[in-house]
Amino acid sequence: MKITVVPMTDEHIPALARLEALCFADPWSESALHEELDNPCSHFLTALVDNKVVGYLGCHHIADEGFIANIAVSPAMRRQGVARALVSSAIENGSSLSRLTLEVRQSNAAAIALYQSFGFVGEGARPRFYSHPTEDALIYSYYYPKSE
Repeated sequence: MKITVVPMTDEHIPALARLEALCFADPWSESALHEELDNPCSHFLTALVDNKVVGYLGCHHIADEGFIANIAVSPAMRRQGVARALVSSAIENGSSLSRLTLEVRQSNAAAIALYQSFGFVGEGARPRFYSHPTEDALIYSYYYPKSE
């Protein structure tokens, strides 16, 4: 299976909104995703298999830092390398940054293991950050190597 990661476009948005509804208790709407296309700080990536949307990652770059806002993978495509391809692309696309941060549910052991495999380090928690169900978020950061 070949996973292709491309920048998000208008044509991806209906599928991404459906994916959001499948994956999250408080999904982003089509209009919210459309707004990101016009946001100069947004770097949203779409994962495709056979030209079908199977996942996406939403990132914002502000000054020299990046923040991963969302990662969603189709339930049928989980544990097949989609999230790994997306995170790898986000790290590669942010090579001019000093760090990349994200929040993850404390119970999401698979995601935490994935982030740690890339070198993300835990830096704290946000109590009761998530709802449906209420849960703490763990904060993880990836630090880019300093250029000499």
